[in-house]
Amino acid sequence: MKYRYILFDLDGTVTNPEEGITKSFAYALEYMGIHVEDRTELRKVIGPPLLQSFDEFYHFTKEQALEATAKYRERYQDMGWAENEVYPGMEETLKTLWEQGAKLILATSKPERFAVRIMEHFGLSKYFTMLCGADDYAKDRSTKEQVVRYALEQNGITDIGEVIMVGDRKYDVEGAAAVGIKTIGVLYGFGDAEELRSAGAIRLVESPQELADYLMD
Repeated sequence: MKYRYILFDLDGTVTNPEEGITKSFAYALEYMGIHVEDRTELRKVIGPPLLQSFDEFYHFTKEQALEATAKYRERYQDMGWAENEVYPGMEETLKTLWEQGAKLILATSKPERFAVRIMEHFGLSKYFTMLCGADDYAKDRSTKEQVVRYALEQNGITDIGEVIMVGDRKYDVEGAAAVGIKTIGVLYGFGDAEELRSAGAIRLVESPQELADYLMD
């Protein structure tokens, strides 16, 4: 096993949340007076924290972003979280890595309570040492860097050479790099090869099986 600790992003890495996230985001935008005709254009918001997406892509003020985030969660906590599916082969990969002794830790910028609900719903939490996510009000943990630092601290990890991040967007790569951790980029999620390479991913894989093969080589 190449690494003792493997940090996994959730959206676009373990599960495909496109339907739930884009419908909930469109619901929030509609409330804010912005109509989205084609939800595929909202794939860009899968990955970064919600507040960042409302700021970066729609130039909302902080107050507007907070209002839109509350509206997003109104729908997401009711139904959006379940409009989701595990990527084919992912559970087998997680089980294999776990059986080989790797410590798997979820590190997502999604609020932790939703991450826990999703992982338990799909029966995946049993493979993980800990499920780490953002706090509900983005006071202490909202960015990927903050979540990664939190995951390391909560698990008493001091040797970052034993740790690797797995994610599908530049936010995963950059957040992990800020802590000194390298990232494997997955191409079946929502980021492409150019985005992941430019951010500094050390390896790109096209499937959960290829990920397992690389980590166990």
